[in-house]
Amino acid sequence: MASSLVDELLAVASAAAAAAAAIIQTQVGRARHDVSTKSSPTDLVSEVDRAAERCVVAVLSECRPHDSILAEEGTSRTGTTGVRWVIDPLDGTTNFLFGVPAYAVSVAAEIDGQAAVGVVIDPSRDETWRAWRGGGATLNGRVLKLPAIPPSLATALVATGFSYLPERRAHQAHVLSHVLPRVRDIRRFGAAALDLCWVAGGRVSAFYELGLQPWDLAAGVLVAIEAGAEAATLADGTAVVATPGLLAPLLQLLDEGAVT
Repeated sequence: MASSLVDELLAVASAAAAAAAAIIQTQVGRARHDVSTKSSPTDLVSEVDRAAERCVVAVLSECRPHDSILAEEGTSRTGTTGVRWVIDPLDGTTNFLFGVPAYAVSVAAEIDGQAAVGVVIDPSRDETWRAWRGGGATLNGRVLKLPAIPPSLATALVATGFSYLPERRAHQAHVLSHVLPRVRDIRRFGAAALDLCWVAGGRVSAFYELGLQPWDLAAGVLVAIEAGAEAATLADGTAVVATPGLLAPLLQLLDEGAVT
């Protein structure tokens, strides 16, 4: 990947994410009048999600008008440059609507199908997580590097998430009942992009979840990997990201939980 292109994409991603995050923060605490559902009655989307997506797309259209776009709230277009933007304009919508300060804007760019840059902005904490392929990851400009010596599985703090589909939730609860007694504890924050970045920042030891979409993963996985984390996908589609050395035992544990 040409460094000049990666630098440009990182700058554009940062600008687009920051603009959307600013819009989101102006809406904190305001009554919502246009909230609907998507995959299930508990899967919420609001006018704030849509406004944030329009903002990101506007920045991208001005700076990179010929790129492809895939965004959670429906924006989709094909391009001619080999660059595709993958966008979650408001990851953690339910948290946002209920006043829980765990939500983010996630913007990633792929070049010829390979993740190139990722930016996740957590406006509640004024934190910007950034990564570029082969160039490392940062939090507010501070370089992130996970320690080479992992915790044992028994002392690992593991984050996860749950589907909005009842039948999938039941399966996830079954797996969780196998995992929980064998790790330090479980955390469920409700925003996959933040979970992934928090692996990169050492706030949790690992993260796994079934049923995530490209926009949930694109930026956060790159941030985690560039900080030194390891990633894999199970046969059922469960995404797993862990600190170095912890991935293999966690994969085994999840496999066992899925069949017991």
